[in-house]
Amino acid sequence: MPADTALLVIDLQHGVVRDCFDSADVLLRTAQLVDRARSSGVPVVWVQDHGDFAEGSDDWQLAAPLVRRPDEPLVQKEYRDSFTETDLAAVLQSLGVRHLVVAGAQSDYCVRTTTQAAAVRGFDVTLVSDAHTTTDAEHDGVVITGEQIVAHTNMYFGGLRYPGRRFAALRHHDVTFEAVH
Repeated sequence: MPADTALLVIDLQHGVVRDCFDSADVLLRTAQLVDRARSSGVPVVWVQDHGDFAEGSDDWQLAAPLVRRPDEPLVQKEYRDSFTETDLAAVLQSLGVRHLVVAGAQSDYCVRTTTQAAAVRGFDVTLVSDAHTTTDAEHDGVVITGEQIVAHTNMYFGGLRYPGRRFAALRHHDVTFEAVH
């Protein structure tokens, strides 16, 4: 990973991951990514849904085993797009970030919308294919499982193309962070 990389963790809160597909393992894999990023000096940026949960409530808290350090940026959002009406762009600019490694929840809402918005804003993006999750959904009488949504999000993102940008969908163990000096 280049030195201009950050790990972006989106909405892995108690109230969001409840009933999500493979959530316990997604949380463990994300915690491993956080540890590896920190060990390499790669910044970890946390995004939390602030619109649906009261700040400080159990549902608002990060789900275990995730723990944010006080010196790590926290972006509070109310919309699917983590850039909308937040300071995320300014936080990333202050850190010199051009490449995002993304984990989080809800694959079909906040994760997909934020990764697409990052692409439009000129960021290179790596979606961690086994470190995002969502709940089952129903649309127009069709039930779509969380597992299917995760797979479709990975397929969609793995094929995303923008001129001059790099995108990937990698499993957590294939994501490496180089030490930043």
